[in-house]
Amino acid sequence: MSGLPIASNLYFDNHFKKPGVKLLPNEFYMTSEDMVLVTVLGSCVAACINDRTAGIGGMNHFMLPDDGSDASHAASDSMRYGAYAMEVLINELIKRGGRRERFEAKVFGGGAVLAGMTTINIGDRNSEFVRRYLALEKIRIVAEDLQGAHPRKVAFMPRSGQVMVKKLKTQHDPVVVEREQALVQRTPEERAERLAKARARVELFQPNAAGAKPRAELFTSQAKPRVELFGAARTQRFVKTAEEA
Repeated sequence: MSGLPIASNLYFDNHFKKPGVKLLPNEFYMTSEDMVLVTVLGSCVAACINDRTAGIGGMNHFMLPDDGSDASHAASDSMRYGAYAMEVLINELIKRGGRRERFEAKVFGGGAVLAGMTTINIGDRNSEFVRRYLALEKIRIVAEDLQGAHPRKVAFMPRSGQVMVKKLKTQHDPVVVEREQALVQRTPEERAERLAKARARVELFQPNAAGAKPRAELFTSQAKPRVELFGAARTQRFVKTAEEA
């Protein structure tokens, strides 16, 4: 995985009593170890994908949607864009023994956490993108907590697939506010120029034959199960997702 934007902020998580990794925007991490992967999301989206049979899973964190027409570039700047972030995570899981037909995805984020974000709809577009991408790849979304008006803290256990989420108050997380304000201030033209520069200076990412993924037709539209949060607003503690509670 040399050259890929792998999260490197390792720590011991006192809440879960196991080693942890904190993912920043534009990073991903995958492992077969008994660990917890943690990130904080505003309008960004994180996809948590695991293969319970293989005991492997991973998470990414991307800031902007992409139309999926070119998701094959390996650089930290490209990781900002959803198509590349998804491509990297899926292919690295396959290289480590994961099987596409066993993958389960849980997706989070896409919140409109600032008033100004409602006109730009970055969170909505990120949410629509990740749903569409996973449907095209025939990877089942088994739980989601997308959109809304709150930032989220997500903790994912890669081996089991367990995820816990808590909603955050925007004013209590200045880092999220700063990120969102930077996105609001950047024009669509600036974002397009940044993506074009990233694509111009990185090499084409070529998955091996086993990792090659033919595009498929979109699944029949179905309502995705939402993640139910139990008492999060009152306790501000991590809470189990509905299918695991």
